[in-house]
Amino acid sequence: MPVITLTTEWTPDDIYYGIIKGKLSSLSPGTIIIDNAGSIPPFNISHASFIIRNTYNNYPKGSVHIICVHSEAHKDEDHLIVRAKEHFFIGTDNGIFNLILNSDPDEIIKIDNHGISDELEIFAQTAAAIMLGKKPSELGIPLTAINERVPLRATIDKDVIIGSIIFIDSYGNAISNITREVFYRVFENKQFRILIQSNKNYTDQISTKYNDVPVGEMLARFNTLDLLEISINGADVSELLGIDVGSAVRVDLAHKASSPNKLF
Repeated sequence: MPVITLTTEWTPDDIYYGIIKGKLSSLSPGTIIIDNAGSIPPFNISHASFIIRNTYNNYPKGSVHIICVHSEAHKDEDHLIVRAKEHFFIGTDNGIFNLILNSDPDEIIKIDNHGISDELEIFAQTAAAIMLGKKPSELGIPLTAINERVPLRATIDKDVIIGSIIFIDSYGNAISNITREVFYRVFENKQFRILIQSNKNYTDQISTKYNDVPVGEMLARFNTLDLLEISINGADVSELLGIDVGSAVRVDLAHKASSPNKLF
């Protein structure tokens, strides 16, 4: 059965959860409402899009995903329904839909808000209407395009991959934008080094599990998203190495000379 999910900037004790869940429960009784993710850094659509992109397809087809991140509408950024891949996304046209889907939607509707300015009311009424069988085209005006933001991708040079950390998880593990496919396209059957932040922080192997290395040692592995992840067994790598979103990750040939402590 389809559900409604919430991805928000709100902390768990914020009043807005009660407001939107109350509205949804009143407008669409019996609908399951799930907190997909909360406490997104305010206005950080890159963080939110990473979470939604990698979670929405675990929900039943036909589910409605409400996005309350940088969600106030203003000039050239309308409230939209975006239908794609048998799911519905409701949020603001600030580039997040493009980052989530990385492909053209099946349908884009500018929501007719009937003069309502409160986005929680707009989102709740729209989501409930879809759950009750309304078609998106009945809820607004069709559009042909959404605002786009270009996702940050790893770059490839001869025997070198330059990537970035795009997400820090709850354990402090640093997830990069280097995919398994890109990594092995360049370094299949080659010796390599994976460096983070500086030439003195590196590993020359891919681990399967955190416990493949001793406690306290850095490791690199491909996680369930097939993205290269930098970790320390039993510790918070982001804290110990000062890693944050945007920190550089470099993969090069192992025989290349390094310059200790030199940032790349």
